Amino acid sequence: MAHQHSHHDHTAHDHSHHGHHHHGPVTITNLNKAFVIGIVLNLAYVLIQVIIGLRINSLSLLSDAGHNFLDVAGLALAMVAFKLTKSKSTEKYTYGYRKASILISLLNAVILLISIGAIAYEAAFRFKYPQPLPGTTIAVIAAIGIFINGISAFMFFREKDSDINVKSAFLHLASDALVSLGLVVGGIIIYYTRLYWIDPLLSIIICLVIIASTWNLLKDSLRLSLDGVPENVDLQKLKEAALKIKGINDIHHLHVWAISTTKNALTAHIVLDDNISLQQSQQIKEKLKHDFEHLNIHHVTLETEVKTAACDETACQVH
Repeated sequence: MAHQHSHHDHTAHDHSHHGHHHHGPVTITNLNKAFVIGIVLNLAYVLIQVIIGLRINSLSLLSDAGHNFLDVAGLALAMVAFKLTKSKSTEKYTYGYRKASILISLLNAVILLISIGAIAYEAAFRFKYPQPLPGTTIAVIAAIGIFINGISAFMFFREKDSDINVKSAFLHLASDALVSLGLVVGGIIIYYTRLYWIDPLLSIIICLVIIASTWNLLKDSLRLSLDGVPENVDLQKLKEAALKIKGINDIHHLHVWAISTTKNALTAHIVLDDNISLQQSQQIKEKLKHDFEHLNIHHVTLETEVKTAACDETACQVH
């Protein structure tokens, strides 16, 4: 019972910790709503862009429609991933399907990079053969895009640091709003100057912006896929936290990895003082788990050793 109480305190403490970050059921329903609205709005926008892009023969509208459609796919994937982070464990998958959320964030980053390649290729072609375009139409359609992507991105803004997939949804939408802004400016300039090569030039600039925002996403999801130590975990701090606890002499064989995009796990051996009873060692472990939770570790597995029998290098080779 005492442990339950301490855990309850911890959650209360957690809320004060985050201030306005409501992590709880509120977040989940809000995020779900954000995903659904984002998907519906963006699909409608893709249809508008395709119809008008074909009618006025604007490659920038069509390539943007393609890019937006990839975003809808990305949003749908991120929504699936978000649901999977909550999945229960089964006989075959003891962590549930949580790892899928990491693979999806990797896939999303790759999708973004592919779409950038496609836009750049189109742009190169248009530098060679500039096409006459009605600037006003492009500007009007793109303005709708700023509105749609802006609203969608804003819905994810508050929770963007809670999960790498939510962050990727936010980055997708924010970069889309930027693309649309670029197209508005381009449309207006084209209308007044008839310089049609501005269309492809904008596409290239847009690509660079998206690459800059996607790069970290790619790096993070790759690191998590390879069971690297997650960004929000500091091994040094974990060691210090353990050694501060009375009765713990040493901590080694420390492994930290991500189970999903929101949950991290840790395994370690702790060396305890010789005269520690079983009950005390239990209390020490509880305290350590509690301290680790504040350092972004959600699943802890500990093996205890006593100082006299602490495994030296040769005895540990077997592990």
